[in-house]
Amino acid sequence: MNLKSILALMKKPLFSKIYIYLQEIRINQWLKNIFVFVPLLFSKNLFDDKFFTSVQAFFCFSIASSILYVINDLFDISLDKNHPFKKNRPIASGSLSKPEAYLLILILAIMLFLLLNKMNFNFIVTIILFLTINILYSIWLKNVSILDIILISAGFMIRVISGALAIDVSISSWLILTTLFLSLFLAINKRIAELKISSDYTRKVLKFYSIEFLNQISAISTAGLIMSYSLYTVSDRTIAQFGTENLAFTVIFVVFGIFRYILISQKDARGENIIDTIIHDFPSILNMIFYISSVMIILY
Repeated sequence: MNLKSILALMKKPLFSKIYIYLQEIRINQWLKNIFVFVPLLFSKNLFDDKFFTSVQAFFCFSIASSILYVINDLFDISLDKNHPFKKNRPIASGSLSKPEAYLLILILAIMLFLLLNKMNFNFIVTIILFLTINILYSIWLKNVSILDIILISAGFMIRVISGALAIDVSISSWLILTTLFLSLFLAINKRIAELKISSDYTRKVLKFYSIEFLNQISAISTAGLIMSYSLYTVSDRTIAQFGTENLAFTVIFVVFGIFRYILISQKDARGENIIDTIIHDFPSILNMIFYISSVMIILY
């Protein structure tokens, strides 16, 4: 089957509808959930049976995230219709009706329930917490300044902590702090990009922010991120656990990744979509490959 045949097939009603559903659940955003693999990588369990448990945890968070995307789009229909990019989303554009969106939520909820049946209790609690926080965020808390940024970052922290709970390993406090500052950094730069492209405040909370203020707290989170990761790599516990001080050499990749993200996210306001910003920037992808490869060589 050639490309022309595939495109023709996608235009048929059934496949067209499936494509719309896939657009709505935003599979490309599932990359955010790779944070659940952080404890697996740094606990040196990447190549044992715990890998498959982490993969299952990844899909649990991915499906949970898709449920939240649909719920959020249902709440934000009127706002998204006035947004330069979000107006093309299936629900906002009208290509996916509200009843179809509710059906999609039900299907995803059943899939999530089936996956959670095989996970431990502590992990299930964190998934429930993740869903609860984000539903409250969609309904109300996204309009509360500062708290909205904190809650976005909390989602990334929950992913990391859940990844550790899923495979029953402990995680360094420094690594948790690194995740906190990283998630704050990403959330703040997301708001900066949104403010630059949304002069009419299609997101209500933006009226409480200014570029100057967001740049200030972005600088604070950047400093906290670099410092906490650097201290993690040279801490006594890390050196004792891995038997090497060489993890400190990976700091350079973290610094480059942060500075590169600031550059590309604030240039032309590209930071609104975190994943798209990264995957469409070749130096960022290359740096990530070098970082992960270095960590694996050093630790394994």
